Amino acid sequence: MSPDELNKLMADCAKDAVVTAADEFDIVLDHSPASVALVDDILLSFVDKYHDLALEDEAVFTICNIFGAYVGEILKAKLDGEWIYDQSNPKAPAVFLQVGENTYALAGICYERLVNDSQISVFAYYEQALGNHLRSH
Repeated sequence: MSPDELNKLMADCAKDAVVTAADEFDIVLDHSPASVALVDDILLSFVDKYHDLALEDEAVFTICNIFGAYVGEILKAKLDGEWIYDQSNPKAPAVFLQVGENTYALAGICYERLVNDSQISVFAYYEQALGNHLRSH
């Protein structure tokens, strides 16, 4: 996958997140840093609304990828990051946002909140990423 294709894919996924948030929960994601905090609520709202259906593999994959892309696109613009397509595990290729020497697994943090621990915060992860970069510059 070329960098251009990956950038388009992630931008399209982020758009899907905006549409999904509006359609499912009447929540407006406006690409502002403040809207990242809403992603935490949206992820838990899927479980409230769909219960176990939200935790089926395909649903989890889609939810985590589109909302991870949404948060990633905001970070990418703010920190001049770039999307990296990692195929080191051919069975589970992953996309990370790279900023300088750091990489961020945004779909992964959404997965942790959705599936494993509702105390994990996507917004805190986002703020930590910002803090890492702002401290180093």
